[in-house]
Amino acid sequence: MVATEFSLLLPVYAGDKAAYFTKAFASTVVDQSRRPSDVVIVQDGPIGTALAAAVAAAAASSPVPVNHVRLPANVGLARALETGLGHCAHDVVARMDADDISLPTRFELQLSMIETGYDLVGTGMLEFDEAGRVLGKRIPPTDPDDIVTTARFHDPFNHPTVVYRRSVVAKAGGYRELPLMEDYWLFARMIQAGALVANLPDPLVMYRVDAGAYGRRGGLTLFRSEIALQRSLLKDRFVTRRQFARNVLVRGGYRFIPVALRRVAYRRFIVRDYSNDGD
Repeated sequence: MVATEFSLLLPVYAGDKAAYFTKAFASTVVDQSRRPSDVVIVQDGPIGTALAAAVAAAAASSPVPVNHVRLPANVGLARALETGLGHCAHDVVARMDADDISLPTRFELQLSMIETGYDLVGTGMLEFDEAGRVLGKRIPPTDPDDIVTTARFHDPFNHPTVVYRRSVVAKAGGYRELPLMEDYWLFARMIQAGALVANLPDPLVMYRVDAGAYGRRGGLTLFRSEIALQRSLLKDRFVTRRQFARNVLVRGGYRFIPVALRRVAYRRFIVRDYSNDGD
């Protein structure tokens, strides 16, 4: 079998840190046992001098071709990703965020699944803090039926870990603007469009969690995104009216509980405590 060529899509914006970007790029390109064929860096608006230098250095030293796409103004993640997809050289595309770290066998394992016919493949991931301490492990559902069932309540994929087919993303309508929920909305539409989806339980990405992570998961903006998402899922008949009501009550209510309680709930129901995991 001829190895499938694939593109890496890596968005960057002014809020990213140069040192984190450098690690993210190296881990996802240089250190991989199976490297992408090309990299598309989408710069979403102006960035600072240090980050610009890090992007330029990564592109100059990359072992694979890099296409640095510069957007003159910040347009938001959904539009940046849509623009980036249009510049990817291959149908199979891997996602990566500019502050996370991919483990060396990530693409080797994911592409082996893609090559058997899957359209969207995610993985588990480890959450770590600014000091490099591993805080927890997020293991996604792996059974196809469990993935579909989970998707009707929350995102069944760890979004920084996915590899997908661009053609199937386009068939589902592509990325659409919805603050902090662009990926979940896309994945739900891909499932509804008949995409063949899978998750590897292996934690193949390290996801950086900063001090403000739990605060960003709440508030009025997120609540509005939540309501818009649930209305769209109901309109598309992806969820029933009963599931819609449950989601609005539980997921919507989660946006307004105190940050300390939100952290407890998140770590209780989403992330397994790594210190007690036994691995």
